[in-house]
Amino acid sequence: MADTELTEELPTGEEESEQPVRKYTWEEIQKHNTNTSLWIVVHNKVYDVTRFMEEHPGGEEVLLEQAGGDATNAFEDVGHSQDARELQKNYLIGELAEPDSKPPVHIKTTPYAPTGSSDTSSWLFPIGLIGAVVIVAAYLAYKAYNKSNI
Repeated sequence: MADTELTEELPTGEEESEQPVRKYTWEEIQKHNTNTSLWIVVHNKVYDVTRFMEEHPGGEEVLLEQAGGDATNAFEDVGHSQDARELQKNYLIGELAEPDSKPPVHIKTTPYAPTGSSDTSSWLFPIGLIGAVVIVAAYLAYKAYNKSNI
């Protein structure tokens, strides 16, 4: 891939791995932001947590909120256990190509966002207008009926 490069080995715990480390750019990481391909960054390390989503104790939504971005603060704020930190190593796929860089800011959309066709504002006004017309017509019919009976 054009966005990745192979570099020195990445330590995994006390021993060093014999696998070369892949370096990923933010541009590539941000492409993996769905429930079918979900990458996060924690402490400049890149994790593919796609197959962990269903097992995550906090639920899939927690991971989806961080998808394609830097999840370091969210990860540390929760106070993950040492066991969770060990389990995290199973999903390590590389590290940031530029560790001091920040992800570009994008407006995040969720895969569950409603489309325009189900938006309540698209049908609420016509329904309200029809209701108002019916009420006015009923009032006028009532007045006309009462006037003729007097």
